[in-house]
Amino acid sequence: MRFTHLLLGLPVAALLAGIARRPAPAETFDLLIEHVNVVDVATGQLRPDQTVAVKAGKIVRVGPAGQARYQARKKLDGTGRFLLPGLWDMHVHFRGGDSLAAANKKSLTLYLAHGITTVRDCGGDITPRIFEWRREEDAGTLAGPRIFTSGPKIDGPGATWPGSLEVVTPAQVSRALDSLQKLRVDFVKIYDSKISGDAYLETISQAEKRGMKTTGHMPYSVTLAEAVNRGLDATEHLYYVFKSCSSKEDSLTALVRNSLSTPKPLGLFAMLPAVYDTYSPAAAQRIFRLMASHHTAAVPTLAIGKTLAGLSENNHTHDSLLAYIDPKIQATYAKRLGSARQQSAAARAFTQKLEARFMTLVPQMQAAGVTILAGSDSGPFNSFTYPGASLQDELVLLVQAGLTPAQALRAATLNGAEFMGVAARSGSVAEGKDGDLLLLAANPLTNIANVKKIVAVVARGKVYQRADLGRMMAAIKNK
Repeated sequence: MRFTHLLLGLPVAALLAGIARRPAPAETFDLLIEHVNVVDVATGQLRPDQTVAVKAGKIVRVGPAGQARYQARKKLDGTGRFLLPGLWDMHVHFRGGDSLAAANKKSLTLYLAHGITTVRDCGGDITPRIFEWRREEDAGTLAGPRIFTSGPKIDGPGATWPGSLEVVTPAQVSRALDSLQKLRVDFVKIYDSKISGDAYLETISQAEKRGMKTTGHMPYSVTLAEAVNRGLDATEHLYYVFKSCSSKEDSLTALVRNSLSTPKPLGLFAMLPAVYDTYSPAAAQRIFRLMASHHTAAVPTLAIGKTLAGLSENNHTHDSLLAYIDPKIQATYAKRLGSARQQSAAARAFTQKLEARFMTLVPQMQAAGVTILAGSDSGPFNSFTYPGASLQDELVLLVQAGLTPAQALRAATLNGAEFMGVAARSGSVAEGKDGDLLLLAANPLTNIANVKKIVAVVARGKVYQRADLGRMMAAIKNK
């Protein structure tokens, strides 16, 4: 009887053994990019022949190709191609009031089509619309980059930009920051058209106590060192860094302060020639070291400087991207264009000279340990600075200024993620990071202009190949 039971048990044992030997079903991913060269933006090195898997909007596998077989709903052949995190544009604007809200929304397509999967909106007057777009993106009903926003700018009485929060006293600063926190903005943008030096520094101090990041312009009635020591997190453009590179900064600052009570107060543009003439390499190194020690970043915005400096000489009417800029936004270009055409030859020559000097500051800041953030300043009113393309131009100019392609790529990826405090989930190609990726046909580490050779963009795990991006662009083209 025991022998009979043993024989009856053999088929069952064999069946169980067969089940044990059968391989488990392969995991199915949403996207698989195979045999691709991964650009490690942290090290500036390539990791060749990698497989990258994305599921539920996240990167879940990164490793050498061929080690395992995977199933995926969509596969991309990465052979001979280069994968890096989606680009960040750390200085854009959505603005112009409700009448321009729909026109601003079209620019989301332009950013995505140029490989930009995250933008930082540096102040405007359509904040409720921006939060609406973010909700639509989260729901998967709108294609566009992730958006960080400052909400309204902080400035002084009679501020230049509509929607600004106007402050003079510490109490007004406190109320302004209360309103921004209620909006749940991502950082504080300070503007310099009317704000006093005292209110400017007070805003930084109060925001610092609340744990809010501060960035922006700076009135020439204070020094950058004062702002850095208060806790300023980043300075936008290079006008304010440049003033601190003057051997006469204290005297020039006192001159501005003393002029404020006169009928003709001195401002930034009136002072720039004197700042230029007193440039000091030693002073430059002092402020760069201070910025680095306090982790104060710089956003050079070289591309818009070059574009605006050449407005009076260059004819942009035949720019290919102009067809994708809403006519209402094109109309906002007229003011800067008119001002440029009224400039004297001497003023134009000085502007060109100034922009050339700004280029020399970038590699010096990089060498001193200052964090460089790539930003375009694209948006309404900033003439012919096209969303998306201008960030690509910025990267080219950063390299022309003296950065390596790897450093420029970090300025447009990991540096932005670190600045916004989200490097744990964004800014590089690694497991656990957001599925925001850029697939290129050529290596950007050998030629930064290769960021323009886009094969596909992945945003929130969804793939947009060239044909998809072309259809999206066609949908926003002016009829």
